[in-house]
Amino acid sequence: MPARLGRLLLIGLLTLATSALALDRAALLDEANILLFPQPRPLPTVELLTQDAEPWRTEALRGRWHLLFFGFTSCPDICPTTLADMRRLLAELPPEQRANVQLVLVTADPARDSPAQLKDYLSYYRAGFQGLTGDLTQLQSLSRALGLPFVPAAQTSGDYSVSHSGNIALVGPDGRLHGHLRAPFKLDALRRALAQIMASESATQ
Repeated sequence: MPARLGRLLLIGLLTLATSALALDRAALLDEANILLFPQPRPLPTVELLTQDAEPWRTEALRGRWHLLFFGFTSCPDICPTTLADMRRLLAELPPEQRANVQLVLVTADPARDSPAQLKDYLSYYRAGFQGLTGDLTQLQSLSRALGLPFVPAAQTSGDYSVSHSGNIALVGPDGRLHGHLRAPFKLDALRRALAQIMASESATQ
C-alpha cells in the first residue's frame, strides 16, 4: 500500500473515531439531561456569607467542581428532594472525582435563612454541603449569572414560599459556568456524564 494512501486511511479512521466519540458524548449528555455551553461563562464578583458566617466570594469557586442549587430551608418538597439527589450523585462518583466536587445550597430566602439556619438544615444531609446566604441583591446577581432565577417573596415573615429554578449549575475548577443539570434528574446517567466531563476537563489541563 502506498504511503500516501496509508496516511489517508489513517486520517479517515481517526476522523470516524473522533466523530463516534462526539456522538456518544452528545447522546450521554442528552440522556443525563445536561446542557453544556460551547464556552464556559465567567461569573461576576459576588460577596455572600457561608453557613459558618464567614465571608465568601465567587473566586472561591475556583479549584474544584461545584454543583450549585438555589432553594430555601422552608421549602416543602423540591428542595429536600433535590438536595437528596445531589448527595446521592456525589456518593456514586469515583472517590478521586468525589473529592473534587463541592455541593452548594444558595438560599433564595435570605430573610429566613441565616447562616445558623443553613448550617442546622444542611447538617441533616451529611454530604459536606456548603450553604450561602447574604444580601438579596448579591444573591440575585449570582442567580442571574448562573441562569438559576428565583422570584423574591413579597413578604419576609410568616409562612410563605419562594419560586425558584429546579436546575443545578455546574461550575468548573476555572470558576466559570460550564452548564446546567436539568430537572428531572436521571441519577445513573448524571453520574456517568459528570464523571466523563470531569475526566475530559482534567485531560485538557
